[in-house]
Amino acid sequence: MDISYLLLLQNFRNSINDALTPFMEFVSHVAVSWLVIFPAFIYWCVDKRAGLFTIGGLECSRIVNAAVKLTACVYRPWIRDPRVIPAGNAIVEATGYSFPSGHTTMGTALYGGMAAGFWQNKKTRFVSIFCAIMILLTGFSRNYLGVHTPQDVLTGLCLTLLVLFGTAKIFSYCEKHPEKENWFLLGGILLAIAVLIYINVKPYPMDYRDGKLIVDPAKMLKDGFGDSGVLAAFCIARFIEKKWIRFEATGLNFKSAESGVNVKGIIVSLVGVVILYFMSEYFKIPCRKLFGVNWGCLISRGVEVLYMVALWPLVIKLVTKRKEER
Repeated sequence: MDISYLLLLQNFRNSINDALTPFMEFVSHVAVSWLVIFPAFIYWCVDKRAGLFTIGGLECSRIVNAAVKLTACVYRPWIRDPRVIPAGNAIVEATGYSFPSGHTTMGTALYGGMAAGFWQNKKTRFVSIFCAIMILLTGFSRNYLGVHTPQDVLTGLCLTLLVLFGTAKIFSYCEKHPEKENWFLLGGILLAIAVLIYINVKPYPMDYRDGKLIVDPAKMLKDGFGDSGVLAAFCIARFIEKKWIRFEATGLNFKSAESGVNVKGIIVSLVGVVILYFMSEYFKIPCRKLFGVNWGCLISRGVEVLYMVALWPLVIKLVTKRKEER
């Protein structure tokens, strides 16, 4: 049934000469590339809690996705049925196993986290509606491009929504009991370590076709290492920020009756966004050369999260402090 659905979409793509393929590729790519820039900007410039919730929900969702994916070890649709031909260049980003969808997980976590934050204010609820549409469109794009089955997408969507719900409960609890937050942060670090150990010691399928290994498990561990690294880095960075930095989002304020605008805060945040973009694009290359693909992925992604949650907020606070001193 799932393959039949993908073939139906494939026939539709062919009938319109792939007219929608570039758009669907763009929607998919955004979810796993520079979309994370938006919650970082929100965290620095608009609403600290909303941005932190989105980033935290993303990192928790990614570790769950990695654990499930490397447990199930489900092959991609075109491996299961050679009639399925992925559209365009979608197969380039379709690394690892298939179930559940990583793009859907990241898209749901990021769009969902932002939707929850913007829904609190009537002025910005239209953003929440847009984000909800993008969650559905991101999931559908994975089916349309032929790189994920419907169950891959639906499972990724449902798991991520559950994780976001749990993350929201933890955030609310920690706001009422701030003295307990460190225990949750420690739990996150231990979970990241446990998943890292688990994916390294568990057995993987070693199936061959025409004398060649269909999927090399060693190459599939990269994302698992990276996802473990970002969760541990998030917990460490959050501890550092709340204990020693304690910055406040500076730039735009939609919470008060009269929206406040701090041009300097906006500029500093935009500079941080540019640096984050170049880090995500180019920092991973030297890391992988120095430490290998798996550990290099863990380190590069971990540093990005440390930068988002603690290092650039420190810069924001220092710049703001200097302004006040003058």
